[in-house]
Amino acid sequence: MVDHVAGVFVGFDVGTQGCKALAIDVASQQVVARASVAYGLLEGLPEGHLEQHPQTWLDAVAATARALWADVAPASVRGLGVSGQQHGAVVLDASAAVVRPAKLWCDTATAAEANELSERLGRPVPTGFTASKLLWLARHEPAHWAAVRHVLLPHDYVNFVLTDTLAMECGDASGTGWFDPRTRRFDPAAMAAIDPRLPELLPPLRPAGSLHGVLSARGAALLGLPVGVPVAQGGGDNMMSAIGSGAVAPGVVVASLGTSGTIFARSGVPVVDPAGLIAPFCSSDGGWLPLLCVMNATGPLVEIEQLTGLSHDALTEAARAVPVGCGGAQFVPFLVGERVPDLPNATGALLNLRPGSLRPGVLYRAALEGVGANLALGLQRLGQLGIVPNELRLVGGAAKNLLWQQILADLCGVPVRPLLEAESGALGAALQAQWSVLRQRDPDVALATLVTPFVQLGAAVPPDSRRAPAHRALLVRFDAAVQRLFGPTAHGG
Repeated sequence: MVDHVAGVFVGFDVGTQGCKALAIDVASQQVVARASVAYGLLEGLPEGHLEQHPQTWLDAVAATARALWADVAPASVRGLGVSGQQHGAVVLDASAAVVRPAKLWCDTATAAEANELSERLGRPVPTGFTASKLLWLARHEPAHWAAVRHVLLPHDYVNFVLTDTLAMECGDASGTGWFDPRTRRFDPAAMAAIDPRLPELLPPLRPAGSLHGVLSARGAALLGLPVGVPVAQGGGDNMMSAIGSGAVAPGVVVASLGTSGTIFARSGVPVVDPAGLIAPFCSSDGGWLPLLCVMNATGPLVEIEQLTGLSHDALTEAARAVPVGCGGAQFVPFLVGERVPDLPNATGALLNLRPGSLRPGVLYRAALEGVGANLALGLQRLGQLGIVPNELRLVGGAAKNLLWQQILADLCGVPVRPLLEAESGALGAALQAQWSVLRQRDPDVALATLVTPFVQLGAAVPPDSRRAPAHRALLVRFDAAVQRLFGPTAHGG
């Protein structure tokens, strides 16, 4: 039986569109408080440049923390953890001040540098990974690069401000491009290909389940908490979402539907895709987390909402009346380029339009089908690497959409089950914090024991066999459209 530490644990999920926070109570095994703050990207940048200033994240973390204290006594907090958007490049100078805004995972301005690194290293380095951002910075902003003394990822930076401690963990680090997930070490050849001085700019690696540190005076003042509260290592948003959705043992496959879309599963061994489409990440609990990431998930839906002036609920109802395949109309939803297939400079496309194709319901269903088809083809690639789901758990803001649940079940050919707690990243960060604090007493405590009570599943949505032929045809048409538009891309097949 686990010797629980009584009290409250807090998780922050510092994302691209905002920060979400929640608090869990150990005694009741309930989420007892939650808060969120929205923010956006820096405006006025050239095409492909997508950036945020790290101060935006700190302001949001502070605001969400103080909102939690309306329902939770700060003195009851026994630990906290931070989930962060992956791949962003946070560069600090000798005084630990931010040198320039962070280039984000969705920034595609560094595609040329990513291609160059891929050729040098003989393996794919995706444009979204941090490595190409540093090479871009050295090439295009040499004065800024010369001032850099520390390179961090977004959640590492928040941890640093909270604790005054510089460190990195293997889960988030495995999305940099200079980390070997098989050995859990930085890759000397990759670091040298970026810049010979990169090794001296990186913080030390910490193992899963260890504490990052404790709240410093600065961190305590920011959050409104006492000095000395333990801070877990945290991790990338996908790694924390894996914990918060119960993917802490093999066999659980999760799809996260947010700004980007991801599908991942925990593995006890490294899973390396020769085509580089499935990221060979480490998990943040000591295992591995093979992961598919598409850059376009809810973004196209938001664009249609803004175009039509209709709510997502109204658009969903209109789309429900549209037959599978939208009468031939297709939406290839690569509005911000795409990672899988590897098309960082791609643009979106509406195809095969006929009278009536521009009705809101048709556009919305075509977007749901386009994003869903791209995810389903990625899931097929995971299957080729041995990750074959019996069901697909859904998390993220869009996971509650009943029509999209059915479309994904039909396209993927497996039942989908939404999690009742959509904020799996923040929940995972809180649970990892509880685990890390407990491990200081008992290193053998099982994370799954702590996670299980908090992972509650909604009703399963099975594939509709009557529509199976139509959806198989839709997948073939979508893949053919991508190849026709962008050349032979093949989803790793």
